[in-house]
Amino acid sequence: MVDKLVETVAITGANGFIGSALTRRLVEQGIAVRAIVRNSADLSRLEGIPVTVVEANVLEPRTLRRVFAAADGVIHAVGKLGQFGVPEDSYHELHVGGTRNVLEAILALDEQPRILYVSSPGVLGPVHGELSADETFPLVPGNAYERSKAAAEMMVQRYCDRLPIVIARPEFVYGPGDLHVLGLFKAVQNGQFFYIDGGLARCHPTYVADAADGMVKALLVGKPGEIYHITGPNPITFFELGRTIAQVLGVRRPFVTLSRGTALRMAGALERLSRRPPLSRDGVAFFADDRHFSWEKARRELDYAPQIDWRSGAALTAQWYQQQGLL
Repeated sequence: MVDKLVETVAITGANGFIGSALTRRLVEQGIAVRAIVRNSADLSRLEGIPVTVVEANVLEPRTLRRVFAAADGVIHAVGKLGQFGVPEDSYHELHVGGTRNVLEAILALDEQPRILYVSSPGVLGPVHGELSADETFPLVPGNAYERSKAAAEMMVQRYCDRLPIVIARPEFVYGPGDLHVLGLFKAVQNGQFFYIDGGLARCHPTYVADAADGMVKALLVGKPGEIYHITGPNPITFFELGRTIAQVLGVRRPFVTLSRGTALRMAGALERLSRRPPLSRDGVAFFADDRHFSWEKARRELDYAPQIDWRSGAALTAQWYQQQGLL
């Protein structure tokens, strides 16, 4: 049930893939949205969605004065996805510094809105064993992106005694409008995708509409101070991921497999040869490590129930890529 006290939500990063999906979901529920974006930001993902655009930069505190004043809720969704070559300081500046600036700006208001901070299950690092990681697992980040998100999440928790903050951790979000996973589809289409150690490691893809639904529920009815994993229905192996992409594209299934050691040596060589290598050592870790998470707490406390399984979501995503001329 929607909390009737939340009538206007301000979203940082509203023009991003996840931010625009959150915007769309809120508008569908009759909630007004203030889209907080940087000057000259690309607003194409917000086309056709009735929003009020407000220019501000989370890295410039002076621009944040009063931008949250008219909101009953705030979603802080600004983030930089992990990619090769980005200095670790850059992640920390945005995820830690930018988040602190947002929270300090909200603290200065006469009345504080409900706040949703968008984190990531990546803060837990790889998951060992059969048990899916829940929100009580310790933070063991494994790369620069994950370390910055873990540092930001720990900082956010220090504000929870002063602000009504809920933390959501959406995992491996994909779907129409996303360009980050496009490389996977292209690699399978071009016969360049391969498995590491047989593709037996598991990932946990989450269709974007499910992710947006779960995060909006976390904002509206989540308990302040709590963390919620927002994931797809089930984890899948990378073998299943590659095979399903091939099926929906109508191309040959991937069949090559490399050991983790061989893949790491190859990725290291590619990193030395290119500023944008097709495979990095962090990329190898992504395809070789288990990452699967429990969404039971979100089901129990938010009434969250993801609707789109991997095969259905992959088909919808491939269809969008093809309609856009990307595949």
